Amino acid sequence: MCGRFVITSPPEALRRLFGYAEQPNFPPRYNVAPTQPIPVVVAENGFRHFRLMRWGFLPAWVKDPRKFTLVINARSETVREKPAFRNAIKRRRCLIPADGYYEWQVSGARKRPYFIHRRDGQPLGFAALAETWMGPNGEELDTVAIMTAPASADLAELHHRVPVTIAPDDFERWLDSRTEDVEGVMTLLTGPAVGEFAWHEVSTRVNRVANDDAQLLLPITELERAAEEATSVRKTVSRKADPTPSDDGQGSLF
Repeated sequence: MCGRFVITSPPEALRRLFGYAEQPNFPPRYNVAPTQPIPVVVAENGFRHFRLMRWGFLPAWVKDPRKFTLVINARSETVREKPAFRNAIKRRRCLIPADGYYEWQVSGARKRPYFIHRRDGQPLGFAALAETWMGPNGEELDTVAIMTAPASADLAELHHRVPVTIAPDDFERWLDSRTEDVEGVMTLLTGPAVGEFAWHEVSTRVNRVANDDAQLLLPITELERAAEEATSVRKTVSRKADPTPSDDGQGSLF
């Protein structure tokens, strides 16, 4: 699962890694959420480019986005069969730069957030699909979804699905849609190998989209966990007194 992710590498470092022509200057993001504009790398006419797209895929045939379910992932196993993604997997493959993502593990009646990143600390390239939605009045909106795959044995402890990450040596292969060769890239749509990623528990502050600071990445302390659990108990008691459902703000890829 990857309902939130992180971009902390310097813009120039990401430009060198992904090889796009533009020189964007953007601040680090510690809590990127669905529906927000996010950096995306595409290939056009043999060159790579940096774009901003809405995280939330809209197929071209959608009439009214307000009535269409938010789609922020594409399952690798069914991507070729789903009407929403059949054309995008052939012609509009892209990459999303990132430095890690968050996962929520169910623990009893609560969900505990974890920050997941490459064990070697290197940036990631999420496999993604893009689509430009055109409205009835000529408006255009570039949208994107992250590819997902079954988790390896170690990451499955947190969740049974993970975002697909593309190795730098395979960037060109994934981005090249000139031949519409889908078979040639399907083998890339797998989860990370066992031991490739590391993770640690973080504060539930990440649940709120408004929180976007470096403190979100720090391992939670025993004292902080105890305080959060005490707060959770108080909220549970309060909800029993007032059963109106609440929303913790957590988006889901699944």
